[in-house]
Amino acid sequence: MSQKVVRREILCKSILVKTGIQGFDYCINPYTGCSHACHYCYASFMCRFSGHREKWGCFVDIKINAPDILSKQLKSRKKPNGKVLIGSVTDAYQPDEARYKITRSILELLADNEMFEVHILTKSNLVMRDISVLSQFNMCKVGFTITTMNPRVARIIEPGAPLPEMRLSAAREIKKSGIPVWVFIAPILPGITDTEESLSTLLFSLHESGIYDIRTDYLNPYPSVVHRLKNIYRKHFPFALPYLHEYLINPEIYKDSIKYRMERLLNKYR
Repeated sequence: MSQKVVRREILCKSILVKTGIQGFDYCINPYTGCSHACHYCYASFMCRFSGHREKWGCFVDIKINAPDILSKQLKSRKKPNGKVLIGSVTDAYQPDEARYKITRSILELLADNEMFEVHILTKSNLVMRDISVLSQFNMCKVGFTITTMNPRVARIIEPGAPLPEMRLSAAREIKKSGIPVWVFIAPILPGITDTEESLSTLLFSLHESGIYDIRTDYLNPYPSVVHRLKNIYRKHFPFALPYLHEYLINPEIYKDSIKYRMERLLNKYR
């Protein structure tokens, strides 16, 4: 990514946070902001709460005391337990993790605690570095967000993230190590990643890789996200702009058509 990323080392007061995300009890976000700079990212709302004037994707706050805070939380009287999602509004394996290893330190603490089922959602192959730690959990799953297998499209909509083939290669390696892997096809972008060709190529790639746990989601039409995406559509995908407008006007009709397409393709690849 060509844009400059502003980095700050900050102190956090809490790191293991209760969440309302369905299916999880807690979430952990070792960073605020994300240099993957995905144009469709709903987490860009964090700009309002982080005090940053930089655009989404151009700042990262590193919570350097996160492991110490987590250690204190785990030793508290009310011992927490349950399902933890790592990376709900940031990518815990974005490039800065290679240097700071905040996520790895957090995983080591959770593995020693033995009270948690850990789920990670990432776009990075860096997660392979921590296979030895992930293997220590009684229950741990790694999810990879893959929106498309087209490297040109991916580089436009997810400019700072590793390319899809790198994620898929990492998913295969982690699966080989015995750790369950799933893929999140999200968001499905109208006119770009929702086409028969795009979805078929992606599902075939997952089928060939032996990955059958697949989940999908649609675009979250937050005003700031829609504003960013419309600019991307106009510049790179003008032919697809009518499909985006159609989704924004009639989301339920659009979702029904995509559900039918996905079901047909999933049956095709069994």
